[in-house]
Amino acid sequence: MSSYLLSGSFWAQTAERAVKTFAQAAIALLTGDGLGLLTVDWKHVASVAGLAAVVSVLTSVASGPFSQNGTPNLIRPRKAVAPSVDPAPSSQ
Repeated sequence: MSSYLLSGSFWAQTAERAVKTFAQAAIALLTGDGLGLLTVDWKHVASVAGLAAVVSVLTSVASGPFSQNGTPNLIRPRKAVAPSVDPAPSSQ
């Protein structure tokens, strides 16, 4: 088994992506015309959003071996750039 699959950080990031994907899919289904709170087929919304979350997890797992840093990302993170500090104005 690959080491990235044993990483807590990898699974935390994967879970975050899956939850966001679930929410995005549910929102997409709920914004249809003519839908009201009582007319929504909640089982359908949960089913489609759940499938989207599963696909998100599978995509993260499939991306792991290609990652350079053991995350579900396919791109390398940008290095943090230290903020520039303006010199204090001289008092004359």
